Amino acid sequence: MRQLHGDNTALSARKAIINLKMSSKMSTTNNIAAARRQVQQLRIEASIERIKVSKASADLMNYCYDYAKNDPLLVGIPTSDNPFKDKKPCTIL
Repeated sequence: MRQLHGDNTALSARKAIINLKMSSKMSTTNNIAAARRQVQQLRIEASIERIKVSKASADLMNYCYDYAKNDPLLVGIPTSDNPFKDKKPCTIL
C-alpha cells in the first residue's frame, strides 16, 4: 500500500512538471505576441508626422479667430432663428 502511494506521488510530480512546462510555453507565447503588438504600435506611432507645440497652438488660435464670427456661443443666436425662444409672451389670467 505504501509503495502504491509513492507511485501516485511520483506520478503527480511528473504531471505537475509537465503542466509547468506547458504553462511556461504558453506564457512565452503570450509574451512574444504582446511584444509583437507593442512593436507594431511603436512603428505606427513613429511614422506619425510631428509638429512643434508652438505651431500647433498658433494654428489653433488662427482657426478660432477665423471661425469666431460664426460661433453661436460667441455671437449669439438671432431671436427669429432661435427654436427655443417663445414666440409669444406668457399671459397670466
